Amino acid sequence: MSKPKVAFIGTGGTIASLGRGPLDLQDYGAAGNVLHADELLARWPDTNLVADVIPVRYRNVASPAIAYPEWKDLVSLCGTLVAEHPDLAGIVIGHGTATLEETAYFLHLTVKVPVPVVLVGAQRPSSALSSDAGMNLVNALRVAASPEARGLGVLAMLNDEIHAAREVTKTSTLRLQTFRTPDFGVLGHADGDAVAFYRRPLRRGAPDTEFDVSGLAELPRVDIAYSYAGGDGTAVRAFVAAGAKGIVAGGFAPGFVPPGDFAALSEAAANGVVVVQSTRAGSGRTFRGKRLREAGFLIADNLNPQKARILLSLALTVTRDPDEIARIFRTY
Repeated sequence: MSKPKVAFIGTGGTIASLGRGPLDLQDYGAAGNVLHADELLARWPDTNLVADVIPVRYRNVASPAIAYPEWKDLVSLCGTLVAEHPDLAGIVIGHGTATLEETAYFLHLTVKVPVPVVLVGAQRPSSALSSDAGMNLVNALRVAASPEARGLGVLAMLNDEIHAAREVTKTSTLRLQTFRTPDFGVLGHADGDAVAFYRRPLRRGAPDTEFDVSGLAELPRVDIAYSYAGGDGTAVRAFVAAGAKGIVAGGFAPGFVPPGDFAALSEAAANGVVVVQSTRAGSGRTFRGKRLREAGFLIADNLNPQKARILLSLALTVTRDPDEIARIFRTY
């Protein structure tokens, strides 16, 4: 029986890292030894059992350094791979876990390919005793090749769990079960005998979105103002001075900010900066009560601040109408 064809794009990260020994579980980055896509597949040859894998060298980038230039490259690269391989079943992207959820959500909003795109990382380097890298990579290939994964948008696959890009977030620094979907739980699991899905996301996503980044050199600047007791608006005013077109307020649950921040955000909104209220809580919706409506703030629904920032940046590439931006947040 022929195996499905899956492309694997390597961008580095823990999954591709080699430490100084099997017990080097945390400071492995200091060794500076990071495998490219073909090298990582060679280290984990069991990947060949589940797919005919096409290794794609991108470049190794520490995930804290990944931002719009890399995201745009990955969107283009996914399109090129599908065009060059009409029989491609899916695409897997190896990625560091620090910003994996942000890359996944950006691609979920912008990639235009009909095949599944699955992001995968690891909490332990490939050199570690009991590394999760090999199993995560094998399972990501299985998910990307699964016909049931089509139409679900971009996915994240770690720790045997399949998550939706819009919903997943990293919740622990070191634990293997760090990626969670707080409000709704996983979409499914990659078990030994089957890839099993149990629900589908309802919000709109790849490839059927209104965002096109192919001609964009950069995104509009959007910053996050994190709420804390005693916040006085200094950060908000600095963001405005730096040219922010939008600000996401990572407020107290269920969506409040300190008085000093509220005054600065209200002034920013009055001067044309789009303000979106999110929450630092990690789960749950914000709501647009009387105070937010009067100040001209929009709401992030249940998007965490880092994902609300991505959606607002993309929304500002197509409109500055507050009603339209509100629609976009309801849609995606």
